[in-house]
Amino acid sequence: MNMLLEIQKKLLPDLLDVLGMRFRVLRFIRLMEPIGRRALANSIEMSERTLRTEVTFLKEQGLVNFSTAGMTLTEEGKNLLVQLEEVMKEVFDIRSMEEKLQNTLGLKEVIIVPGNSDEFTWVKKEMGRACVSFMKKKLSETDNTIAVTGGTSIAAVAEMMVPDTDLKQALFVPARGGLGEQVENQANTICATMARKAMGSYKLLHVPDQLSNDAYQSLIEEPSVKQILELIRSANMVIHGIGDAKKMAERRNSPEGIIEKLEKERAVAEAFGYYFDESGDIIHKVLTIGLQLKDLQDIPHIIAVSGGASKAKAIKAYMKHGPSDVLVTDEGAARAILNEV
Repeated sequence: MNMLLEIQKKLLPDLLDVLGMRFRVLRFIRLMEPIGRRALANSIEMSERTLRTEVTFLKEQGLVNFSTAGMTLTEEGKNLLVQLEEVMKEVFDIRSMEEKLQNTLGLKEVIIVPGNSDEFTWVKKEMGRACVSFMKKKLSETDNTIAVTGGTSIAAVAEMMVPDTDLKQALFVPARGGLGEQVENQANTICATMARKAMGSYKLLHVPDQLSNDAYQSLIEEPSVKQILELIRSANMVIHGIGDAKKMAERRNSPEGIIEKLEKERAVAEAFGYYFDESGDIIHKVLTIGLQLKDLQDIPHIIAVSGGASKAKAIKAYMKHGPSDVLVTDEGAARAILNEV
């Protein structure tokens, strides 16, 4: 395969350009179907004239359907796209990038999707779809309890979840209390969405994300809170994001003193309520009800989902001491991390 691709790059470079363009078109239709031609052209930054030619060709090949609602992929189109994804990883050198990043960060596995989610929001959906696919491979044959955090990347995972017989027996739980931010990005909401789409079940944790010491001590003694915390800690899979330290502190409406401390000690990453500097050392911890870093040591599958070139420093810092063993990211973040190295 590699030899054939190298020959094609030398003798038929235009062929690979066309292949890449049609791959992008098919991939975006799958993410957004049904979608109109104008919306698709704007999303992938292609002229409507060029796109018309491409989608007409794809329709003639039986890969795309046209309707008044918009364009959708046929079953043949979906199957071809799955096969094409593996080929495109070789074409764009993403397979070798995955191996390099895996070695650089010391992880068991790295999954990279093409694109940069800083530039194109739909790349997050691709990360979400890749995460869902990986989750299904790692499900236990019996009981599955899946804990999920909040954030836009994990919300994208929930959005891409689809019904699955293996997930019907799964129990989804929030890894922590809510942030008090947009409802769609809170762990409780994401947990419920995943369960509904996967046709599984869920339980919620109705507590704020950060608390005073008195409130914390009082709440953790509540029987209902104790029960859900036991479930969360017994999870066999955790799906979590990695945030930019400053943005997360501002989103939490942290006191000015905390923000100054994070800036002074050069915090770059946040996960599970912990703030990390570039060396991966913890410099601040939010008092929060939910999973703590020490709880993750006995959980078999911990999957981090985070992308965008702007998250490169955060991902690299967290992975130095974070217990995650799998990273789902995008090309933008991967290239930025490897360029630093």
